[in-house]
Amino acid sequence: MNGADNSPIRRLIPIIVFMAIVVVAATSAYMAAGWSFGEAIYMVLLTVYTVGYGEVRPINTPYLHVVTVATIVMGCTGMIVVTGYLVQALAFAQVQQLLGGARAKMDIAKLNGHVIICGFGRIGLRLAADLAIGGAQFVILDRDEASLTEARELGYRCWQGDAADEAALKAVGVERARVLATVLPGDALNVFITLSARSLNPDLQIIARGEDPATEKKLIQAGANRVVLPTYIGAERIAELILFPETARFVRNSEHMRGFEKTLRDLGLGIEVVVVAPKTAAVGQSVGDLEARGKGAFFVIQIERPDGEYVTRPPADLKISAGDALVVVGRAGGPINAIFNAPAERVRAGRTAY
Repeated sequence: MNGADNSPIRRLIPIIVFMAIVVVAATSAYMAAGWSFGEAIYMVLLTVYTVGYGEVRPINTPYLHVVTVATIVMGCTGMIVVTGYLVQALAFAQVQQLLGGARAKMDIAKLNGHVIICGFGRIGLRLAADLAIGGAQFVILDRDEASLTEARELGYRCWQGDAADEAALKAVGVERARVLATVLPGDALNVFITLSARSLNPDLQIIARGEDPATEKKLIQAGANRVVLPTYIGAERIAELILFPETARFVRNSEHMRGFEKTLRDLGLGIEVVVVAPKTAAVGQSVGDLEARGKGAFFVIQIERPDGEYVTRPPADLKISAGDALVVVGRAGGPINAIFNAPAERVRAGRTAY
């Protein structure tokens, strides 16, 4: 028998069933003697709970003596057992919580260079699943018990606490972490978490979720290295499917490409589809010129023209036109979009304007 089957809660179930049978049988027996249902159930409950307020009716026949004695013996004994198991169940839950917290604390203390996920909602769940597939060491920080229960069932490390609290961030090893991803739905909370994490670890890479585009600047100022806007990413993906269905299918839907993307992630690289907007610095530039401006941050592996023409392994002297969809491989966090879609008067890479 395993621990779950032998837990006080499991053992409590048959006793409760037994008590229900005793109450029903005793009530029926009193009603058979001519008592009303209200009188019978009241008498049974007084007897079972040993309150002793007095008899509802005189117990003056051998039949009623037998029924009452049987109710006392079985009902009171059952209630004693129920009470004992309830006390055990409460103590068992507290001990399990203490032991679980101690194990989690020891496990987290061994981590170094890990990832911290603040928030286990829809994005946090997907992020944790992808990190688990990629073999990354991570810990989830959330204050919602239901979310953490789901995380534990999936086998993830987790810690209950408010991510905006510095003590909670220290508990998950923010000083030793490599990356912190704050993916909570509230922009103000993500800004505060970013500020706290940056003050605790100046070298930490912070990736923050933003809902309102106006918050992006605030998150950067607070110390975030990168800001992800899920709404805009979703819109870009839909636009890719509408404008460049074949390229989007090539990048996103192929099983081979998903494996390729995982390999790239292991190398610190990523693959993106960049659509060149009109009146931007990339228009009229050659592929070689833009790759040179990126200083090795990326390279172009395919171009799809607005008329449906594909150019695989584009030559360095190929000119880029407005509306071209470029499949680009580059370093994670590289200035890909900044270079391709900077204003026409300049090309910006990171903080440097060309």
